[in-house]
Amino acid sequence: MPQQTLSQARAGINPVLTNIAQGLRQNDLIGYTLFPRVDVGQRAGKVISFGKEHFMQYSDLARSPGSATKRVQVGYSGADFNLVDYSIEGSLPIELRQEQMSPAKGFTIDGAQLALMAANDILDLRLEIAQAQLAQDPNQYDASNKTTLSGTSQWSDYSGTSNPFKVIETAKEAIRTQTGRRPNVMVIGATVLAQLKYHPTVINRMVPTGRDVPTNADLAQFFGLESVVSGDAIVSNDAGVMSDVWGKHAILAYTRTDTLANRGAPTFGYTYNLQGYPAAEDAYYGNNEKTWYFPYSASEAPVIAAKSAGYLIQNAVA
Repeated sequence: MPQQTLSQARAGINPVLTNIAQGLRQNDLIGYTLFPRVDVGQRAGKVISFGKEHFMQYSDLARSPGSATKRVQVGYSGADFNLVDYSIEGSLPIELRQEQMSPAKGFTIDGAQLALMAANDILDLRLEIAQAQLAQDPNQYDASNKTTLSGTSQWSDYSGTSNPFKVIETAKEAIRTQTGRRPNVMVIGATVLAQLKYHPTVINRMVPTGRDVPTNADLAQFFGLESVVSGDAIVSNDAGVMSDVWGKHAILAYTRTDTLANRGAPTFGYTYNLQGYPAAEDAYYGNNEKTWYFPYSASEAPVIAAKSAGYLIQNAVA
């Protein structure tokens, strides 16, 4: 008897429901901007990190006939990564869609979407929080790649002493001198955006446009970046108090969104994701509750691959 493939061994994984679940991504989450998703085939391994091989000047690159050739390895295995499995079940009481129920399966695709959307939103927000916490953790950055603003240096101070352009240019130069690449993205919290777009130095740049308030695309152009992305996600604690996931900080980074096969790029981070996940298992029916349940699982972990490719501006606004 032929040996099972890995996909066949995933008993209960429902490809139709999985396709539905994977298509239900929220549009307002931004964590993948700093930590692009990379699929891996196992739950543990080594983070592909980056050194300074591109910038070293090797001696004796010239070779005589028959002599050994210099070798260089670009990208190396750094710290361990361990994916974490997360699971939740969406539920669909039969009363909600009883008139549309399929005689064969007990639920419609619309019903599956309704149940999986709630489960997907919860797991997506969980990942967004994990990505934000990692990116905003000052312990993840060297002293040369972080700064803390306070008082009149914060971008919420319009007195004329704060200068976002100078702070951002310092961050860009710190990344360039360590990686040979300028950052291509800046991620900011919603409260930072609310203050930054009305800062006098920014408003002055708006005069030639004839518009009053800059868009994120305008900010990216002003700061010499490919994109400026703001995070609107909020989270509630057990007491029902809401707070911003992306806080009062700004993160500049050089990050690529292509595959891990391009190992020569000093990408700031990745979200390692188990291949085939997130995945939805076969729905099952609870007789007592008269409810269909849709198990939904993710296996993932955000990691920083090149901390020199990122720069943290803490407390950018008050």
